[in-house]
Amino acid sequence: MDTSSSLPRWKIWMLAARPKTLPAAMGPVLAGWGLAVHEGVFRWGPALAALAGGVLLQIGANLANDVADFHRGADHGERLGPTRVTQAGLLSPAEVTRGMWVTFALAAAVGVYLIAVAGWPVALIGLTAILAAIGYTGGPWPYGYYGLGDLFVFLYFGLAAVGGTYFVQARAVSAAVWWAAVPLGLLATALLVVNNLRDIPTDRAAGKHTLAVLLGEGGARLEYDVCVWGAYLIVSAAVAAGIFPLGALVVWLSLPWAWRTRRIVRTARGRVLNAALARTGQLILIFGVLLAAGLAAQRLV
Repeated sequence: MDTSSSLPRWKIWMLAARPKTLPAAMGPVLAGWGLAVHEGVFRWGPALAALAGGVLLQIGANLANDVADFHRGADHGERLGPTRVTQAGLLSPAEVTRGMWVTFALAAAVGVYLIAVAGWPVALIGLTAILAAIGYTGGPWPYGYYGLGDLFVFLYFGLAAVGGTYFVQARAVSAAVWWAAVPLGLLATALLVVNNLRDIPTDRAAGKHTLAVLLGEGGARLEYDVCVWGAYLIVSAAVAAGIFPLGALVVWLSLPWAWRTRRIVRTARGRVLNAALARTGQLILIFGVLLAAGLAAQRLV
């Protein structure tokens, strides 16, 4: 399918960037903002830079996966997910690769500022995040093809994203950071679960052994439930333990959205799961905003 002549270049690059995935990068950072406000360490400069860096890393990862899956034959005419620009012939592999490196270079430029304000640990987080983004489906041993994608998403969209956002403002990490990071990491993992659940037939045919392929449909749906409900329970446990203020329970206002999304995940197959994929991404942003508001409210009132 080559429709490159019918789309403006900027729209093609928007397709390549996959803007619907960006809430997954924004929600954890905003949760880190809220925790920083709650603990009195919020700083606008590093906070905004962390948000920009997170979004750029997500776009870079999308471009890296687009071209790497094309080279490995995982993307083809029977693809069920959103359009991949390399496979669709909208951009050449060389163009997508250049776009990936430009995006990572911009993320690195943001990282230089964050290193200046928060020290060299930021360099370690940023460099390993770029390597993880490329290595998911690229490189000599793409870990996403061997059932490890879920673990790395949890680590980088949860622990690194929330913890890193807090660290660049406070130059330290409190115990509460991990209580905020784990729920967002679980929700980000749930997003990957939906993506991989949808692609089980095509991934299995391409030799891509995601965790969903290894667990099967039933196991993947169970993993989704554990991730989503675990996020709510961990926040509630943090409130019960006195680690979070009572206002953090405002995350439960997103439960109807989570429940309706779960119903799609439990019953749908194939392209219908694209709706659940978008809704899970939105849930990460809603949950992150609510958690941030609940954490910050006590400090601001």
